[in-house]
Amino acid sequence: MIATVHRDPVCHMPVREDVGIACPIAGTTYWVCSELCRQQLSEDPRRYLDNTLPSAGGGTTMRHAIAYFSMEIAIEAAIPTYSGGLGVLAGDTLRAAADLSLPLVGVTLVQHRGYLQQHIDESGWQSEGPASWDPSAHAERLPAVVEMRLGGHTVKIAAWKCLVRGESGGVVPVILLDSDLPENAESDRRLTDALYGGDERYRLAQEAVLGIAGLRMLRALGYASIHRFQLNEGHSALLIAELLREGRDQAHGAWDFEEVRRRCVFTTHTPVPAGHDRFSWELVSELLGETANDELLHMLSGGSQLDMTKVALNGSHYVNGVAKRHAEVSRGMFPDYRIEAVTNGIHTATWVGPSFAALFDSRVPGWRGDPSILRSILGVPHEEILDAHREAKRLLVERVRSSCGVELDANVLTLGFARRATDYKRTNLVFHDLDRLRAIARGTGGLQFVFAGKAHPQDEGGKHLIQSVVEAGRALGDQVRVVYLPNYDMDLARVMVAGCDVWLNTPRKPLEASGTSGMKAAANGVPHLSVLDGWWLEGHIEGVTGWAIGTRDAHSAADSDDAGELYDKLGSTIAPMFYGDTMAWANVVRHAIAVNGSYFHTRRMVRNYASTAYLR
Repeated sequence: MIATVHRDPVCHMPVREDVGIACPIAGTTYWVCSELCRQQLSEDPRRYLDNTLPSAGGGTTMRHAIAYFSMEIAIEAAIPTYSGGLGVLAGDTLRAAADLSLPLVGVTLVQHRGYLQQHIDESGWQSEGPASWDPSAHAERLPAVVEMRLGGHTVKIAAWKCLVRGESGGVVPVILLDSDLPENAESDRRLTDALYGGDERYRLAQEAVLGIAGLRMLRALGYASIHRFQLNEGHSALLIAELLREGRDQAHGAWDFEEVRRRCVFTTHTPVPAGHDRFSWELVSELLGETANDELLHMLSGGSQLDMTKVALNGSHYVNGVAKRHAEVSRGMFPDYRIEAVTNGIHTATWVGPSFAALFDSRVPGWRGDPSILRSILGVPHEEILDAHREAKRLLVERVRSSCGVELDANVLTLGFARRATDYKRTNLVFHDLDRLRAIARGTGGLQFVFAGKAHPQDEGGKHLIQSVVEAGRALGDQVRVVYLPNYDMDLARVMVAGCDVWLNTPRKPLEASGTSGMKAAANGVPHLSVLDGWWLEGHIEGVTGWAIGTRDAHSAADSDDAGELYDKLGSTIAPMFYGDTMAWANVVRHAIAVNGSYFHTRRMVRNYASTAYLR
């Protein structure tokens, strides 16, 4: 086991845990190289830690230059403040920022009841419960409290702080806003309870807490030198209105639009219309009438509703989509705006499984800090790579057994599919023709499928998709074994993306903004079988990094056509190679890592943001 390496906050030398000195400060353990550094850190922690130690009332100015606002952030699996790709991307962004020692602070909601705890009954129907967690076990309660007016009365907001630690010893603090205070009315105490829960009023109130109270909390904690605010999707767009109000107070009545636009960066994540929040002006007036200027919001949004995406577009100097095709689609949706492309990535060290991490540590030292050097995996013998995958697959087989009692065969070609269950993802496309699937299994060496993913509680169509997968598995029986694992989270994702043999993705074009699960699979040597949309348009080399379903056209063919091509690739190319040509298969595995694992990472992505958005 290789010891974790930290950066000494005093002398900035690398320190391994097995030889360093632990120095607890304000509930957090820092690692120093010597007694001299321990003494200096203990005597004057603010001198060395003022990037992470907030003041009680703004007396100390923080040096953070970038604030990252996101409704969901996947900090770790035990903190269920994320629902899927948006939150996981946010967490990976902060981890990469910590690796690069960027002066960044994250802002989100504490979400006491998380997103949802998923239950799937024997019929395949999903029901939900709360995914409650205890912030005091994972975060530090901060002393500051801010106020805002919501619905004609005052709501007080407190905060917690988590630290995201980078591979190089850098640290990014995450502020989690919390309305569960005894001074608040019961309904207001619940505002930071459930991610994407409640009705329209609840959602708008949450977005006001994130954007408005979030900025006020940063100010109260002493973060006074922030020159860039990144809005990760439109949920935090009211931040722009609050920045304008703040600037107007200082400018004695004038709205400083140019200054606020210069400071804001907006990343849009979805071409799906339902993903762009809109609220009636009547509700906005009732809830925010004393907090946000009505005339200003009408000007920024336009239209018959408050459009959070339009507010973000109009209030930001830099706007980007999350893949090249997504930027093209977004420019079509919003033709009056300049929209750039910054293709998503993953935090590689977080998502590479234990066996491949050990292989990379041995054969590609330095990969954790710079995943681009994974291209040198091409020089590693095939058998070492295949051994690492066999171990990853063994862990997946164990996880399936312990989770649902099904015994998968480690020698059978296993395809994985894990993403949010909603219509455009076409979760059940592979089961379009069960007889064709049975024939492929009989004619090759067998097939197995491992599925996971949650449907939003109000998405009945998504729940029916999950049920259809379970029903297809029941119909196929032992001819093609199918399992649907409940409660897809970061921990389960790590096992799945490393342990499957092929990663499957079948979205309806052009609705896949990016997708990052396939990037995680590639970093573990798992090739992609996917519709050409999102990131796969940039990562696809046929037969080298994986295989395409359909063409590069902007829109999907009929489901039957895409399913037919999926079966053709599976039956005539993929399964025969897997079972009959071990060297060719190992070569695809190696190239998935060398080509895509070395490029689609958040270190490259965050550097791109830094050069094009943060410093522009």
